[in-house]
Amino acid sequence: GIGPWTAGDLAAAEAQHAAWRQPPLVRAWDDEAGPKADLRTQGYVIENPTLVMEAPLALLTNRRPPPVTAFAIWPPLAIQRRIWEAGSIPPARQAVMDRVTGPKAALLGRLRDRAAGAGFVAIHGPVAMIHALEVLPAFRRQGLAGWMMRQAAFWAGDLGATRIALAVSQGNAAARATYAAMGFTVAGSYAYYRR
Repeated sequence: GIGPWTAGDLAAAEAQHAAWRQPPLVRAWDDEAGPKADLRTQGYVIENPTLVMEAPLALLTNRRPPPVTAFAIWPPLAIQRRIWEAGSIPPARQAVMDRVTGPKAALLGRLRDRAAGAGFVAIHGPVAMIHALEVLPAFRRQGLAGWMMRQAAFWAGDLGATRIALAVSQGNAAARATYAAMGFTVAGSYAYYRR
């Protein structure tokens, strides 16, 4: 496993990124004082502060989505991949979803007989984690994201999960309000640091 932060960790991370021919990008949880201090000292700046929100599955399994509104399937359909790409979820990030080895599903949301949303859910232990939830602009603010989240909760509950979680940018007030209205609370926060 990964142990406590040490003085050489940042240099090791920078060397690994150099080997990958990528600029250094480091994630630190907000309660990790050591890494954050080292990153600031070395000239790193915060990028994309993020909240992790979670809820008991029971809060989302009290109502089933309407018929043909939300599905949990694998593998993703081509239309789901196009929705992700339209929402800035590139093929490289989709490939990470493909590599998940545990229980996983691609969420498909539909409104007015059209594919309108896509998302990803995977389970680790008792937690179902939502990623890449995207609704096409013409279909936003019509409740589809909520129905997709409920479908994910039913799917995850059938596989033994008891909680559902997601990461959301602190600056995305609309999404945070939607999740809070569904019963999600903040479980933690982190940010990426870039130099």
